[in-house]
Amino acid sequence: MSYRPFVEALVRSVVEHPEDVRIEEEVDGSTRIFFVHVAPDDVGKVIGKSGRVVSAIRCVVSAVAAREREKAFVKVPTED
Repeated sequence: MSYRPFVEALVRSVVEHPEDVRIEEEVDGSTRIFFVHVAPDDVGKVIGKSGRVVSAIRCVVSAVAAREREKAFVKVPTED
């Protein structure tokens, strides 16, 4: 089962430019990694103060994955 639409909906609810949200999913056995790409202006909104927003997103996605006996990770790549 893919959680991509769920992750996308969570991220779109946080950002100012939801049309720029792009989610890449990698699957390795029972582990899923979601790479969240957003507009440069929205990276701070997704990460949040002290990482609180992205931590909350990770917690919720991980809980959904645990119900299916899977592991899920959310990563927000930043261009330096």
